[in-house]
Amino acid sequence: MKALFDTVSNSCSKIVTQSYSTSFSMATKMLADTIRQDIYNIYGFVRFADEIVDTFHDFDKKTLFERFETDLENALTDKISLNPILNAFQSTYHKYNIEKHMVDSFMKSMRLDLSKTTYLTEEEYNDYIYGSADIVGLMCLKVFVNGDNKKYNELKDSAMSLGSAFQKVNFLRDLKADFDLLERTYFPNTDLNNLDENAKQLIIDDIENDFTKGLEGIKLLPMEAKFGVFMAYRYYNQLLKKLKKTPALDIKNTRVRVPNYKKVELLTRSYVKYQLNLL
Repeated sequence: MKALFDTVSNSCSKIVTQSYSTSFSMATKMLADTIRQDIYNIYGFVRFADEIVDTFHDFDKKTLFERFETDLENALTDKISLNPILNAFQSTYHKYNIEKHMVDSFMKSMRLDLSKTTYLTEEEYNDYIYGSADIVGLMCLKVFVNGDNKKYNELKDSAMSLGSAFQKVNFLRDLKADFDLLERTYFPNTDLNNLDENAKQLIIDDIENDFTKGLEGIKLLPMEAKFGVFMAYRYYNQLLKKLKKTPALDIKNTRVRVPNYKKVELLTRSYVKYQLNLL
């Protein structure tokens, strides 16, 4: 039965989310059960694409990516895939009428990671962020508003800003791994060999501006999505605060993280703020 295969596919996407990101998984659990699975399905898809270009160093990543891309195209056309992650994603894609250009933009940015290691201009950097992060925010927003185009257009810019903020925090946190292991430099006009406090502060100012815009949109989200997204915002904002307090030299030489006990504390405090309407 196709229904059983779909159930297995959905379970795979949930397992991917829980296995790869405790923070995102925790935030997703705070979403209403009517939309939670669809966010798992989106995460599973974007995570697998990202894993190909970031971690499969002992394999021909270009060939693997092209196979994944072909399987994705077939899944979206045929409305089924023997790859359970793509089968789950195509279901969400069609259910919420996610535009094909969103998927194409995301895959374009992922493909850049196969060969591009330096972003010299703001335009290149912003184009990459748009495809790798803003678009993911927009796909999730499609689920959150459940077909309400007026609401979608109202919150579109905020969703993109929040996606940008999350991605840029990841870039700053993973500075060492990206630079040392992948030889990538995402931030333009920044010499990572000589990262100083001024350069770090410019990056943080940009992220804080994105967070401010993103929070305004969170306040206007439907109830089914609001607390879960607010939880994700709180986690990434806490991570940014830790990065802000960490000397530039240390950021370049270590990976700053929020411990699990702190995530639980954030969840509790976020729930109180949410209940008291203090977002």
